[in-house]
Amino acid sequence: MKLILNTLLLILIYCITTLPQGFDVKAKGTQTFSFKDDKGRNQATFHSVTPFDEVDGLTTAISGQVTFDVKDIKNTLKGQISLPTESLKTGIKMRDKDLKEPKWLDAEKYPAIIYKIKKVTNVQKTAPNKLTIKVTGDFYLHGVTNEVPVTVTITYLDESAATQAREPGDLVGVTANFSITLSKFNVQNMILGKRVSDNIDIGVNIVGTNKF
Repeated sequence: MKLILNTLLLILIYCITTLPQGFDVKAKGTQTFSFKDDKGRNQATFHSVTPFDEVDGLTTAISGQVTFDVKDIKNTLKGQISLPTESLKTGIKMRDKDLKEPKWLDAEKYPAIIYKIKKVTNVQKTAPNKLTIKVTGDFYLHGVTNEVPVTVTITYLDESAATQAREPGDLVGVTANFSITLSKFNVQNMILGKRVSDNIDIGVNIVGTNKF
């Protein structure tokens, strides 16, 4: 009897983890969303804390696309998000200039920062139109690519009078928080770890539309 129960449990776990998992929304099939927003409402932030300084930065110059089947995020989610290195702002012009110099991010030589999705795991539905997933992707910065895992919350909004106030079409909202280590991207400035943390916290809050 115990063997039968264990077998049934394994079958149940297998079904839960392998069956397609997605949104309960009006849309059907594969959808593509663009995150380009000329009004500057999409944001990526970065945060550095050391005993000597605390630095907050921001960019609204985000672009990119994702494509997925609304009923099977795990097996179909593909795409990438990018931003110009030159667009990063910290609120202090001289610091912004230093950030983009060769001794730091070298914006002229490496003009883009990119995150490209590779795979999705741990899909959890928290509402009919909301999923929390773990994305593993390639993060490209300063000429170096490292694999970075990110926990992402995705909210799917069917087109309505309320959503049209922002953009036409169905909307997808994406929020994520993760960290990177600058030294792993060959950023080796002498004040790294003193005035600027080697570990940088990054936040993403963006909305995309499937009509673009």
